[in-house]
Amino acid sequence: MTALTRTALALVAAFSTQAQAAFLTSPDGRISVAVTAAPSGALTYAVAREGKPVILPSPLGLQLQGADLASGLTLAATSPRKLVRDSYELAAGKKRKVSYAANEQVYTVRNAQGQAMDVAFRVSNDGVAFRYRVAEPALPHKQFVSEATGFNFGQSAKAWLQPMSVAQTGWMNTNPAYEEHYQREIAVGTKAPTAAGWVFPALFQAGDTWVALTEANMDGSFHASRLEAESPNGRYKLGLPAAPEVFTNGALLASARGELVTPWRIIALGTLRTVVESTLGTDLAAPAVAFDKARLQPGHASWSWALLKDDGTVFDIQKKFVDYAADMRWDYTLVDADWDRKIGDARMRELVAYAAKKNIGILVWYNSSGAWNKTEYSPKGALITREARVREFEKLRAMGIRGVKIDFFAGDGQSMIAYYVDILNDAAKAGLLVNFHGATLPRGWSRTYPHLMTAEAVKGFEFTTFTQADQDAVVRHAAMLPFTRNLFDPMDFTPTVFGDIPKIERKTRNGFELAESVLFLSGIQHFAETPEGMATAPAYVKTFLQDLPRSWDETRFVDGYPGRHVVIARRAGQAWYVAGLNADDADRRFELDLSFMGKRSGTLIADGQGKREFSQSGIKGGKQTVSIKAHGGFVAVFK
Repeated sequence: MTALTRTALALVAAFSTQAQAAFLTSPDGRISVAVTAAPSGALTYAVAREGKPVILPSPLGLQLQGADLASGLTLAATSPRKLVRDSYELAAGKKRKVSYAANEQVYTVRNAQGQAMDVAFRVSNDGVAFRYRVAEPALPHKQFVSEATGFNFGQSAKAWLQPMSVAQTGWMNTNPAYEEHYQREIAVGTKAPTAAGWVFPALFQAGDTWVALTEANMDGSFHASRLEAESPNGRYKLGLPAAPEVFTNGALLASARGELVTPWRIIALGTLRTVVESTLGTDLAAPAVAFDKARLQPGHASWSWALLKDDGTVFDIQKKFVDYAADMRWDYTLVDADWDRKIGDARMRELVAYAAKKNIGILVWYNSSGAWNKTEYSPKGALITREARVREFEKLRAMGIRGVKIDFFAGDGQSMIAYYVDILNDAAKAGLLVNFHGATLPRGWSRTYPHLMTAEAVKGFEFTTFTQADQDAVVRHAAMLPFTRNLFDPMDFTPTVFGDIPKIERKTRNGFELAESVLFLSGIQHFAETPEGMATAPAYVKTFLQDLPRSWDETRFVDGYPGRHVVIARRAGQAWYVAGLNADDADRRFELDLSFMGKRSGTLIADGQGKREFSQSGIKGGKQTVSIKAHGGFVAVFK
């Protein structure tokens, strides 16, 4: 028996005096989970890393109509432990080929009425996942009411959390859309600013262990969750979507005939490097649906709306942005809202044909909404029914359109999640790439639906063009995203501007902007800069963006602290790209361990003396010192 196994047994004993208990460890033995059914009937779990508590005893259970599966429970059966292995490929993400291994055990509990529920736990070397399954034949219709699931942190822990916006607030009633700033390094137990709670991913530090909470495997049958607003003494509980977060006349909460299965609740944990490099958010998602591989092409896109707004959505300007994309050796041009009114189908076919001659694909915008908000941008209402959606997608495919950006969803209710999934399935059949905006967190959909290239679900670059306050906050915000929003799911932040933003004083240096192109992961990276702004950059910066890989084979966390600074290395083929940014108000020196580069030499592009200037120099592998200016950044390429 190893020392870690003895520690796990001691953990079970500590949590299970006069109780039914079981424990499960990770393949390397460093992470352990104790599942306990107490004499009181409470079902709890606790998580430890290397013998140190991380998640303190926390509640498990569901409330269904006609079935209390959260209290009065006894542990009826424990399955044999088994090793689960999986491997898959991501079209775009932090790594291409992914392997997953976890020990799994299923615990069957019964309530006083004899009604049964299975709780499956998986423990991998980078975290824990669990989900519920209710197949009780005595309860043919299973209507979800509430969930007892919680995450109990010691009161010395710290949290980095994004508030959930309140449904039916914001511009044209378009909230919630996961578009708030993270609160950084707050005490656990801090109450959320609104009753809507906190979004996933949620980041915590408990002692020397970092923890990221999220969920995955959303198949449309279940609603999406969040953390409740109140977490007394660091006890966080899963919260529910608000009543308006539904498709018109659709269901808010999950129900099923036969069996009810929840999404996987995910606890990635370990060192900060382990969490940043983890793929648990896609490991627990369902395998990929079929999609035409010839059309599954991640890439880079020009996009006029970021700086030109609505006035840019006209034929001549979009043609100019096609030329711009071709000059940058990019892959796509995105034509935004009201294209149907300002350009029309006939001229759009002309634009598609023009772009095709330059090997540029055209992406077009759609308004998802029916009656759930007040938006007027069009095309609107064309995707509401399956019949209309299939007809629209077939038209786009015939026109030569490569993909769709779909905006203004209503939130996280079961019927709205089903709407997302229906769109993805119909788009797959039509061979169209998808980008969700004004949307929920994707929660692993990029594995199941490889044509989901990206999703917003972030307070992205466009907000920094609306108000100076958002621009002032963007440096800290951007330094949060690789640790939170962009941790598992692609993110359409729409980065990188070197020139001016109308009526806004830009607070980032050019090196910061350039670093975002590598740090932020998106199946299609929509660059915000215009042709005129790009013309202000040196030729070597333009060359960098022309040659920038479309997807990555491997990712390594090099250095960082959430909301302060981050340095990440990504490999494409034999080439390594290293990028870093500094959100602090003072210059920072980094001692970087790049020994995995071997003896390679590379090129470093960093900030020059002025905010709008660059510098270029050589850099070698091994241990290197790199200075990053305040609100600045760098990229380095090793080929």
